[in-house]
Amino acid sequence: MRRRRLLPAIAAVLWPLHGLRAQRRPRVGMLNLGAPSPDNALMRAFAEGLRERGLVDGQSVSLEIRWAGGRVDALPALAAELVALPVDMIVTGNNVVTLAAKAATPTIPIVMVVGVDPVRNGLIDSYARPGRNITGLTNEPGQQVFGKMLQMLIEAVPRAERIGVLAQDGVGYDRAALAEGAARLNLRLLPAPEVLQPSDIETAFEAMRRDGAQAYFGIGGTIIYVAREQVAALALRHRLPGMHFSADYVRAGALMSYGTDQQAQYRRAAWYVARILGGAKPAELPVEQPTRFETAINLRTASLLELKLPQRLLLQATEVIE
Repeated sequence: MRRRRLLPAIAAVLWPLHGLRAQRRPRVGMLNLGAPSPDNALMRAFAEGLRERGLVDGQSVSLEIRWAGGRVDALPALAAELVALPVDMIVTGNNVVTLAAKAATPTIPIVMVVGVDPVRNGLIDSYARPGRNITGLTNEPGQQVFGKMLQMLIEAVPRAERIGVLAQDGVGYDRAALAEGAARLNLRLLPAPEVLQPSDIETAFEAMRRDGAQAYFGIGGTIIYVAREQVAALALRHRLPGMHFSADYVRAGALMSYGTDQQAQYRRAAWYVARILGGAKPAELPVEQPTRFETAINLRTASLLELKLPQRLLLQATEVIE
């Protein structure tokens, strides 16, 4: 009889715990290389994309955001922290961040937002069928985009015939496509020593200037991106107009950029989050390539470099910084 009286009491204690476990909000981890800021346009775009799909942080989903503060070496521990919580998926930015998440878990779904050459870099098997726990979007320029970027650069700097190339060691990009784009415009590429650490950026600019570069093409990479203000300052010091993929370089003081609309990509990443939370497998969700591009121009930098930009170039700009 005593056992029968205890069973309802035990059930009364355990049932609320069972209910809490059953009703736990999905946890979406976000792994970021940068540092938090009060007005992060990319995070705002991602949150808007989630809301459009009925996912609101603190209500229908819980966002677990980790920031590396620009330290690549901090990413593995932060990724492991998200895995240990555990989270139901991890949203990442570029390849370095995605690779850190990939090393931390072979099973938790990962949504990359700005992947570059994900097949060659071992992130997915193919665009149509990623085949692993990673899917998402790429920020991968092809020959046509390389050609347009080089064309815009020489419109801004008509005298330029020798173009330096600023890239980070290990960052995959289609060198053949860049070379072909340059050949079509009768441009000579002058690759600088690839960047391994922040101090190498100054060495790269010195090499480009010494080799006679009249402008530069910024392939970038995580180390270079984090140091984009230094990049812009060195470009001014060495009188080298530059073209980049991200408008963030232009906001930091570089001359111009042409690349994917990263806010649109972060908003689109929310679609992947919703699909995976709904039961879709990342291995079966095709990886999307960019369809929207933006042009940014820094007129202050153009003035400091004594460049008079043609009106047709300014009319293409989606963002002009004065």
